[in-house]
Amino acid sequence: MIRGLYTSAYGMLTLNRKMDTVANNMANVNTNGFKKDTVVFEEFSDVLMKRFHDTGNIPAGRPAPIGNMTLYNDIAEVHTDFTQGALEQTGVSTDVAINGDDNAFFCVAVNDGNAYREYYTRDGSFKLSATGQLITKDGHLVMGTNGAITLNGTDFTITDKGEIIQNGETIDTLRIRSFANPESLRKYGYNLVTVTAESQDQEFQGSIQQGFVERSNVDSVKEMVEMITVLRAYESNQKLIQYQDSTLDKAVNEVGRV
Repeated sequence: MIRGLYTSAYGMLTLNRKMDTVANNMANVNTNGFKKDTVVFEEFSDVLMKRFHDTGNIPAGRPAPIGNMTLYNDIAEVHTDFTQGALEQTGVSTDVAINGDDNAFFCVAVNDGNAYREYYTRDGSFKLSATGQLITKDGHLVMGTNGAITLNGTDFTITDKGEIIQNGETIDTLRIRSFANPESLRKYGYNLVTVTAESQDQEFQGSIQQGFVERSNVDSVKEMVEMITVLRAYESNQKLIQYQDSTLDKAVNEVGRV
């Protein structure tokens, strides 16, 4: 009975963490370039069940094994789905999208207070700063092969290879980085990801499209259904705890008197 309380309670904790992930996906359904997360469950360690009084052919005094039982599930990992979202045409020259390579990202420089560090994003809704530098909507520098990109106004062209042409001259080329194992990337926040020691580069397989932005790859309908499913499972565990608590109360206060 007590085991049942622990099983239901741990199930509620696990479902609560999954609900946080689903809610975050729903909150970013309109965030350009956002990649949804999926919770992956795993079975908790098996517990060997034994029979103490009916030992069968087992020598007396030694419990007979019945088999293994798993009490509850745990979260193995939160997997990020890097599938490309739909491209939306805006006609704005500073809007850029990556097409045809789910594992490729724009490189941006983020000032962490002491120095600039390189991070990566799929959100290509860029703009120009007061000094003409191409920046993200959060003010981070968009990187080219020669460093930070500086332009003279919004009249420029970006080719499908990422070359930035202004006044008939190639100013710079967008720095695009593609990864052979995107599962090694980690979300940093602010719609950015960062690399780990396991991250490996590969050749960029896609193309650059100017005047487009990539939408989030979150399907709001599926996420809403998932949210309802998690809520129903949470309520079921809650009712099980109430039922087991009521049964335990009767066992202690009523059966115990007899």
